[in-house]
Amino acid sequence: MSPVPKVRLSGGLEVCRVLNGMWQVSGAHGSVDNAKAVEAMQAYVDAGLTTFDMADIYGPAEEIFGKFNMKWKSSGDDIPALQGLTKYVPSPGPMGRKVVEKALQRSLTRMQVDSLDCVQFHWWDYRDKRYLDALGHLSDLQQEGLIQELALTNFDTQRLEEITNRGIRISSNQVQYSLIDQRPAAKMEHFCLANNIKLLTYGTLAGGLLSERYLGKPEPTSRAELSTASLSKYKNMIDSWGGWSLFQDLLVALEAAARRHGCSVASVATRYVLDRPAVGGVIVGCRLGVAGAGQHISDSLRSCSPDLELSVEDLDAIQAVTRRSGDLMVLIGDCGDEYRR
Repeated sequence: MSPVPKVRLSGGLEVCRVLNGMWQVSGAHGSVDNAKAVEAMQAYVDAGLTTFDMADIYGPAEEIFGKFNMKWKSSGDDIPALQGLTKYVPSPGPMGRKVVEKALQRSLTRMQVDSLDCVQFHWWDYRDKRYLDALGHLSDLQQEGLIQELALTNFDTQRLEEITNRGIRISSNQVQYSLIDQRPAAKMEHFCLANNIKLLTYGTLAGGLLSERYLGKPEPTSRAELSTASLSKYKNMIDSWGGWSLFQDLLVALEAAARRHGCSVASVATRYVLDRPAVGGVIVGCRLGVAGAGQHISDSLRSCSPDLELSVEDLDAIQAVTRRSGDLMVLIGDCGDEYRR
C-alpha cells in the first residue's frame, strides 16, 4: 500500500489528505466506550492515517485523542507524530483574550499537548461581530506559539474574505463538500486558491449514504433507518439536492466507476472531492470501536492511492447526474449557511 499522501498548510503543519473525523464520539451517533475508542485508534495510525479532527464540543473527543497520544508517544522514539486538529466553538458572548485563552487551555489539557497543531474557529451568528475579536486574539496566540495553524469551520466566502483582509492568516476552512453538495465550487474555491487557503471537507460520504449499501434500496424515512445524526443530516441534504430517485442514478454511476477501478463507491466519491481545486484533505468519520472499521480504513487508503485516477468516462457519467440536481447555492446559500438560517 502506498504511503498516505500529505498536504502542508500555510503555517507548515503537514496533515494526511484523508483525516480521521471524530464527530462520531460526540454522542450523536450512539453511546461510546472511551477505552475502546482509544484502543481502536491504533488501527488508523498503523495504516498511516495519523491526522485526527475533533472539536471542543464533540463530547470526549479531545480526551480520547489525548489518552491515545500519550500512549502512542510512550511506545518508542521512532514513531510518526500524530496531528490533532480541534475546533473552538464558543457560545455567543464576550470574546476577550482571557475567554479565548481559557478555552484553548481546556483543549490543551484534554489533548495532553503543549501547543495546538490547529484551531478551527466556528461562529454561529455573523450579526454578532465579536467573531473578529476572537480571531484577533487567536492570531495573537498563534504568533506567541500556542497555535501552529489558525483555521475556520463553516465560514462563508464573504466572511473568509473579510477576515483575510484584516491581515489574519487563515490556513484552512472546513466545509461540507461532496458529490451532493458542491457549493464550494461556486465561489469559495477561487478565493482559497488565490489566498493559499486549503479546504478540509466533511460530509463527503453523506454519512455513509454514498455507498453500495444504499444502491437499489427503498428510500429510508424512519428514525430507525436514519439512526445517526449523520444519516439524518445528509438524507435531508439529498432531499434538497434532488431526491432519492436522482440519488439512485448517482449511485449507479459511482458503482460503475468503482467496478472499473476495483474499488468501492466510497473510494470513488472521496477521490472525486480530493481531486477538486483547493481541497487539501477529506475528513472521513472514523468508527472508533465499531465493527467494520477495517473495510472503512481500506476504503480511505484506496481513495488517496495514486493508482486510483478517475477517467473522463467516470467524470462524464457522474456529472451527467449531478447536472440534473438543484442548485444548493440558491436553495441553501454559501458554505455554512445551513447553520445560520
